[in-house]
Amino acid sequence: MLKKIPFLLAIAGMAGGVFIAILFGANEAMFEHKIAAGLERNVKIQAMADPAEKAAKIAAEAGKNWRYYQRYHFHATGIAAMVLGLLLFLVRLDAPEKLKLAASYLSAGGGFLYPFVWLFAGMYGPEMGRSEAKEAFAVFGYSGGLFLLGVLLTLGLAAKYEIRESGA
Repeated sequence: MLKKIPFLLAIAGMAGGVFIAILFGANEAMFEHKIAAGLERNVKIQAMADPAEKAAKIAAEAGKNWRYYQRYHFHATGIAAMVLGLLLFLVRLDAPEKLKLAASYLSAGGGFLYPFVWLFAGMYGPEMGRSEAKEAFAVFGYSGGLFLLGVLLTLGLAAKYEIRESGA
């Protein structure tokens, strides 16, 4: 079971990225409404006295927050695909099992968690402010470093150990 968990994380990451893409297609207005409602509750924006400046800020922020939802989709699916490739490569690598398991968990765990910084920034950024939302959920952003460590460990293992032939 320990060897399956990284694969399950990779597939779950893909599923999350695809699921939100389906939601985009089925009900993009839901996202637009959520962003608009959050911007209406944003204290800094609502404190603006000039209506034209306020409207311009709302329009700019709406577009940027929408982009965060898209980044979740792109990162979740793309990183999950890379992780799946790394995991399949590690299966064939003739390296110590504990090192392969470490590389698997680092890349899959970090790759699964990292995209959530963008999802949560999209969800909470309109009301909190984009920078504040990214700071509040920075732990997910930092998990991208775990993914990178997994990639680098895999690279090191690939440089040191042979790839097993099929059927071996």
